[in-house]
Amino acid sequence: MVKFLKPNKAVVLLQGRFAGHKATIVKNFDDGTRDRAYGHCLVAGVAKYPSKVIRKDSAKKQAKKSRVKAFVKLVNYNHIMPTRYTLDVDLKDVVSTESLVSRDKKVTACKEIKARFEERFKTGKNRWFFSKLRF
Repeated sequence: MVKFLKPNKAVVLLQGRFAGHKATIVKNFDDGTRDRAYGHCLVAGVAKYPSKVIRKDSAKKQAKKSRVKAFVKLVNYNHIMPTRYTLDVDLKDVVSTESLVSRDKKVTACKEIKARFEERFKTGKNRWFFSKLRF
């Protein structure tokens, strides 16, 4: 079988708190691990999407509207839907499975992901990834 769930692939989460939110695969575990004996992946996604910016907004309001909130999570393959899009943001050095062990490591990883996502949003690339999924 062809492995199509590769790092940087954009996915939509289907279950849990972030159901309907878009994420990107950071690392995948096809054969599972000792504590998770099923195929799963480490994803980094958008918890809160940026708002629509209009021309008459002030610079301060524009900066506030273009904020992104990020999350990091281990997700079962059954609970994600792959898309045709890829997100070329390098997150491998920022987040790992060790960053999910303690709360402060997870928070620092989320802050770094947030900064990279916001930078990507401001350049105007991957517009689909930063738009809310309407359903």
